[in-house]
Amino acid sequence: MDNTQAYGFALSNNNPGAVPSGLEYLTQIDQLLVHQKVELLEAIIGFETNNKYEIKNSMGQKIYSAKEQNDCCTRNCCGPQRSFDLKIKDHNDQEVIHLVKPFRCTSCLCPCCLQEMEVQAPPGNTIGYVIQDWHPFLPKLSILGTTKETLLTIEGPLCAISCCGDVDFDVKGKDGHVIGRISKQWTGLIKEALTDTDNFGINFPMDLDVRMKAVLLGACFLIDFMFFESVGDSGQRCSVFG
Repeated sequence: MDNTQAYGFALSNNNPGAVPSGLEYLTQIDQLLVHQKVELLEAIIGFETNNKYEIKNSMGQKIYSAKEQNDCCTRNCCGPQRSFDLKIKDHNDQEVIHLVKPFRCTSCLCPCCLQEMEVQAPPGNTIGYVIQDWHPFLPKLSILGTTKETLLTIEGPLCAISCCGDVDFDVKGKDGHVIGRISKQWTGLIKEALTDTDNFGINFPMDLDVRMKAVLLGACFLIDFMFFESVGDSGQRCSVFG
C-alpha cells in the first residue's frame, strides 16, 4: 500500500512549491514538542494571562514560538471556551501559522456548537480546520482540508486525566489505522496541581503533507484548551463535554 492510500490523501512534501512559506522545516521532522511557558501572575493569583508556548524539535531545539491573542475580559470570563487568535512565529519573528478559534460552548446539549479551529499558513491562507465531533463519551476531532473534507481523525481516551502519566490522543488515517499521536505529557505533581501549563508531544509520519502537520499542531492547541486549560488535575475533564 502506498502512502496516498494509507493516509487517504495525496502527500506534497516532494513538491517544494506546495510548502507554505515558513513551514519548510516541518518537511524534515516527524515529531514536535509543545511546551507552555509558566506565567508567574497566573500561577500566584490565578489571573488568566495570554498563553505562550515554545515549539521544539525532538532534540529540544526551539523552532517556533506561539502566543495567544485576545482581551483580558474574554480570558477571565469565558474560560477555556473563549475565542482567540494564536500567532506562531519563526526565529525571525515572522508569523508563519495563524490559528483562529471562535467561542464555543461545551455542553452535550448543544452538539451544533462544538469546538473548532481554523488553521492558516501563511496568515490569511486557510490550509485546514480542526472540528470537534459529537460523541457522548469519547473526545473525537476531525482534521479537515481546505474544502472541509475529512482527511484525518483524532480520538482520545474516555477519561482525559493526567495522573502520573501521559494522556494519548491517537491520530488516524481514513482507513482507521493509527498514523500518529498527540500526547499530553506528565510534568510532575507540583506543576500539574498548581498550574495549567502543559507539555505536549506530537508524532506524525515524516512524509505527511506539511500542511497537515501544521493542522495537527493546531489540533494540539485546541486539545489543550478543551481538556487541560483548567488549573490542576481537579480541573481536567473526565468527560468529552466537561
